[in-house]
Amino acid sequence: MFSSIPKDWKRVPLSSVSERMKRRNSAGNTNVLTISAVHGLVNQKDFFNKIVASDNLSNYFHLKKGDFAYNKSYSHGYPVGVVRRLEMYDEGVLSPLYICFSMKGEGVDDKFAVYFFDSHWFVEEVNEIAKEGARNHGLLNVGVGDFFDLDFVLPPLPEQQKIAAILSSVDDVIEKTRAQIDKLKDLKTGMMQELLTKGIGHTAFKDSPVGRIPEGWDVLPLDSVVNRIIDCEHKTAPYVESSEYMVVRTSNVKNGQLVREDMRFTTEGGFNEWTRRAVPSVGDVLFTREAPAGESCMVPEGVKVCMGQRMVLLRPDSEKVYPSFFSLFLTSERAKLEIYELSIGTTVTRINIEDIRRILCIVPPLEEQKAIYSKIQSVQLLISAKEEQEKGQSSMKKALMQDLLTGKVRVNVDNKENAVA
Repeated sequence: MFSSIPKDWKRVPLSSVSERMKRRNSAGNTNVLTISAVHGLVNQKDFFNKIVASDNLSNYFHLKKGDFAYNKSYSHGYPVGVVRRLEMYDEGVLSPLYICFSMKGEGVDDKFAVYFFDSHWFVEEVNEIAKEGARNHGLLNVGVGDFFDLDFVLPPLPEQQKIAAILSSVDDVIEKTRAQIDKLKDLKTGMMQELLTKGIGHTAFKDSPVGRIPEGWDVLPLDSVVNRIIDCEHKTAPYVESSEYMVVRTSNVKNGQLVREDMRFTTEGGFNEWTRRAVPSVGDVLFTREAPAGESCMVPEGVKVCMGQRMVLLRPDSEKVYPSFFSLFLTSERAKLEIYELSIGTTVTRINIEDIRRILCIVPPLEEQKAIYSKIQSVQLLISAKEEQEKGQSSMKKALMQDLLTGKVRVNVDNKENAVA
């Protein structure tokens, strides 16, 4: 697989530098783990908010801190699954469906292995042996023997350690940026809770169907603050690889934003048919009816979008609500509670058109709506800037991994200082 590596690097089978896990849960450990591509090996209840493991855990693998596991399930951005190392806990147990192992020998650095298993080359190796049979919920058909026959590239140990140190320093920078993003998101949530219940500078309040609100504010059903509620076509638009016509699905609407990753596209004819009742325009709000119910975002400027299945278009009455404020309100805790109480379904919640009409909306005077939106949007702009910064840092890390883990760029093992500021 590796077409070219430095002469002093080795290409060895993974089995020669690792040992397959044989340790079962004889001690009765109850820290049931799952593998998240983003968060690594995490407690199953914390991740899923429930335990989905078998009642009998005796056949589960018993992992200790530093052990590795391969999840051969597809997830977004990780088409051949992921290998992750147990770092968050001293020990835990994992389903025998996973391939578990530890690195062995003095010639391999565990931290280097962490990065190698995330490298483009290793992903391509797994891709060559992975076969998705019968679309078994995205579970790839990767045999244990084939997995351990994969190539592992082994630079000299000091070079492995230096590569791991450089990439760790980049991870530290990314983690600091993510922490800043989390703090800003907490600030935005707090501001929304404060401003959408108390407003700006009010001293007189009154009772309402949604709790105490300032005097002069209204609480109105959604259908009285919009001009139109337009349902989707309830069928799938014809997809093409790329075009100027976006098909917005429920997965593209999240936290008040239009998410363009994994966007689908349609033809001009498909766009015309799927917008025959209304062309989504600036000022309109896209709303998800199901999977999940109640996510919303504004239609951005300069795009041509039509609705995928389980989507609804809301066209605000600009004489009653400022569209940006209306969209912001629909993402608030108050609106989410209202949507939850109106939603139906057990495993998958959904909300009917008639119930959408009944959602109670907090309606301040128009000028105050604009002022509230402006204050909260100023924080959102900071969040967006930091998220772009984090994307740039992550892209830099990927490029650096490609250079360092292939030997295209060699590190100076005599230099004790980090290569990344």
